[in-house]
Amino acid sequence: MAMPPADRAARKPGRAVRLMRAARSFLHPGVLLHPFRMIHYWGYSHVLPRAEMTLGQSCRIAPNASFRNGARISLGDGVQVGEFVSLWAGRSSGRIIVGARTTFGPGAFVTAADYGLAAGQELTDQPMAERDITIGEGCWIGAKAVITAGVTLGDGVVVGAGAVVTRDVPAGAIVGGVPARILRQRV
Repeated sequence: MAMPPADRAARKPGRAVRLMRAARSFLHPGVLLHPFRMIHYWGYSHVLPRAEMTLGQSCRIAPNASFRNGARISLGDGVQVGEFVSLWAGRSSGRIIVGARTTFGPGAFVTAADYGLAAGQELTDQPMAERDITIGEGCWIGAKAVITAGVTLGDGVVVGAGAVVTRDVPAGAIVGGVPARILRQRV
């Protein structure tokens, strides 16, 4: 059943009301300040750490990749870092070393530091355990995969999408799952 034109007009706000709502939205202080917050975030999560990183030749890095403690991140020649990838080295010692021609799928997360898990104390109040991560040459890290502190991946490893790697992986292995396990060898 169609609504009579008079009822439709009563429900739809007039042009002046819609313009006022739009102006209030566009001119809200939070909206006006948000671009500055985004620039600040991009500066501390991408631009500044990237300037400290050791980059090989022909590295390709998505503009929305996130880095922490760039001085402890080293990428080999031809490494590709996809959209929304996070490479977070430790605050004081945990390094991330990536071999040549390794590719990170969208949303992959690599962290060289873990919080302590002792009972009776807040997690964020405990000292962080930092351990180096080494990723070999020619690896493929799938979308949304997670690589935790202290892991070493051999050359040519494939990490399946969404896998959580908590242990070392030998060269040529294909791993997947949570926690990641070896599914088969590439060779």
